[in-house]
Amino acid sequence: MGALKDKVIFITGASRGIGREIALRAAQDGAKVVITGKTIEPHPKLQGTIHSVAKEVELAGGQALAIQLDVRDAEQIQAAVAKAAEHFGGIDILINNASAISLTGTLETTMKRYDLMMSVNVRATYAASQACIPHLKKSTNPHILTLSPPLNMNPKWFAPHLAYTMSKYGMSLCTLGMAEEFKQEGVAVNSLWPKTTIATAAIAFNSPEIYQACRKPQIVADAAYLILTKDSKTSTGQFFIDEEVLRASGVTDFNQYALNPNRPIFPDLFLEEDKKYV
Repeated sequence: MGALKDKVIFITGASRGIGREIALRAAQDGAKVVITGKTIEPHPKLQGTIHSVAKEVELAGGQALAIQLDVRDAEQIQAAVAKAAEHFGGIDILINNASAISLTGTLETTMKRYDLMMSVNVRATYAASQACIPHLKKSTNPHILTLSPPLNMNPKWFAPHLAYTMSKYGMSLCTLGMAEEFKQEGVAVNSLWPKTTIATAAIAFNSPEIYQACRKPQIVADAAYLILTKDSKTSTGQFFIDEEVLRASGVTDFNQYALNPNRPIFPDLFLEEDKKYV
């Protein structure tokens, strides 16, 4: 078993995509994974439920606890964290993965959609972190890892989809502030963002033309694993990019992650070309 053996990992939005992949990667080490999400019954268009992922985690060598959770409800978050900590005897790692997206301009974004993105993205990140930190402080190597981009004030990232950008940068501001706030207590708070678009159900559903130019969610999970196994006291306040993390660890073959190796990869939002983030 590896470095995450018996570590308790609480993941939001874990029924599919990146959250599921992070859960399965941790399970290979024998981790105790808390699978949270809204989906408990199979969706006609989207694969995966919290229960199906929990079974996959157990088959991969980990322990699993599936908890239905709407991250828009702070009381549900508090209850889920308390249940997880009681069930497994604590919490070592929080993955803020749940996210809502609408790449729409100001006039096209309804306030209902605005509220959804603010609730699921920045508010849930804040609430889940707030709920987990008292438990994380008791861990020997506590980490919060949030799936959000490096902060970049270039207006070109705001103009086309202001509400979405604000909500994702809000998550990143949680990383910036909490990393400094809890530094002395040894709680690492970092963000991770993919260099390319990732082949998730949301991309397949919303941008099928981009889908074939994506990388598999596994690349984000492999990068997350490397971050979560770092010393929390010396690795905090960072905005990691998946490819850069993997290159730094010696990975050179990125075709293994390509959905279609014959298609040029599609760069993700918020990243400037030729800039190093790690």
